[in-house]
Amino acid sequence: MKIHFIGIGGVGMSALAQLHAMGQDEVTGSDRLISKGYTDMALWDYLQKLGIKLFPQDGSGIDEKTELVVLSSAIEEDNPELKKARQLHIPTMHRSELLAKHVASHRTIAVSGTSGKSTTTAMIYDILAFAGLEPSVITGAAILSLQKDQGVFGNVYKGKSDLLIVEADESDGSIVKYKPHLGICLNLQKDHKEIEVLQGYFKEFISHCENTLINAEETNLQQLAPHAKTFGLSYGDIHPVSIKADGFGSDFTIQGQPFRLQVPGLHNVANATAAIAAALHLGVDLETCAKALHKFQGIARRFASVGSFNKIEVVDDFAHNPHKLAATIAAAHLRGKRVLAFYQPHAFTSIKLLANEFVDSFARSIGPNDHLWLTEVYYPGGTIPQGVSCKTVYEGLKARGINVTYDGCREHLLAEMAAAAQPGDILLVLGARDPTLTDFARKLLAALKEHPADCTCAACMLGNCCLAYRK
Repeated sequence: MKIHFIGIGGVGMSALAQLHAMGQDEVTGSDRLISKGYTDMALWDYLQKLGIKLFPQDGSGIDEKTELVVLSSAIEEDNPELKKARQLHIPTMHRSELLAKHVASHRTIAVSGTSGKSTTTAMIYDILAFAGLEPSVITGAAILSLQKDQGVFGNVYKGKSDLLIVEADESDGSIVKYKPHLGICLNLQKDHKEIEVLQGYFKEFISHCENTLINAEETNLQQLAPHAKTFGLSYGDIHPVSIKADGFGSDFTIQGQPFRLQVPGLHNVANATAAIAAALHLGVDLETCAKALHKFQGIARRFASVGSFNKIEVVDDFAHNPHKLAATIAAAHLRGKRVLAFYQPHAFTSIKLLANEFVDSFARSIGPNDHLWLTEVYYPGGTIPQGVSCKTVYEGLKARGINVTYDGCREHLLAEMAAAAQPGDILLVLGARDPTLTDFARKLLAALKEHPADCTCAACMLGNCCLAYRK
């Protein structure tokens, strides 16, 4: 087939595009970032190496030979590509419907939850691959082991067996379309939708699963599947004991088998426990799980160290909802004396729905010696809800006495963050969707080198950062 993907830069969309290109389909794609002239992206290079042709999002990538157009929930009705597909009477399909076809044709493990899906999916893949089961995977973030060992971009891999691990996304309700062999429910927090709406999605998803594993500690999940097999951090059919967490990983034991995880944070112990429960269901023994997870390298932009200077480390992380932000900041506190965090919200709808939750999460996580810098919501294009701004979160935090700064232009914050940093600090760059956030983290590291923490020039001694004034 000749298939066109609208919004091919999204990790879920790009994974499916790669999979079909690997299967010898003729694949084209468009993205708003291409339309804006943003071409400095490793993903673009890799897609083109697979023979995928990329276009601006103006309809030029669709013609009479196109047999199917795939789109995501981010594509509006007035999108020029969607309009052209309809004018040419080309069938359209939602990303989740295409993924559901792959789920149905495999013995699939579908990982659901409002946080931790990508990491848990990657952990399950690494365990099953290490066990020699040759699984396929379709996920929302690049798996570092795949990049290193297979030379692929990392968010999709086609194995030789009938096993497939996927993420089941709840944000747009598409989770209900999947009918997997094994469904895993990690957690259920208010995100994208109200709790009651999400519970409806998860309940239907669970009803479609041949087998289910549920987090025993999640109140919002327990009532949905009271007889399901369970896992958890402190209790459940599978749970760890003797957890010892440090700034670089965790040690724990499950049913007498010791584990060492080389990625930080208690949330990753929870993710690993879910992955172990899934592997045990598929017949993998605990010792194999332990060996595989000891080698687990993580996924892209999850507590990714960009570098250090003068004993100050810059860490780039995808965290974007209140639950994930709290987990990442908690992990950073294990590693640094203070946490200096920058956060760029990923969607206006997220701020509109979760403003109070963001305030509560940051108020609990940002300590009296820490500092938080906020900037405006990332906007890739499309319809903007009017009257929504990150200033709402800023004002809520100021009212609660939290050390917080807001600037609508993030570039203005670089020098201020660099000037505030002291040896032993962790500088976090937090946010999703925007592919330039890692570049921002690199700029922050460069700013540290331009402005050493022990600078004694007159401007800095008076509290006026010299770099801020020079720039």
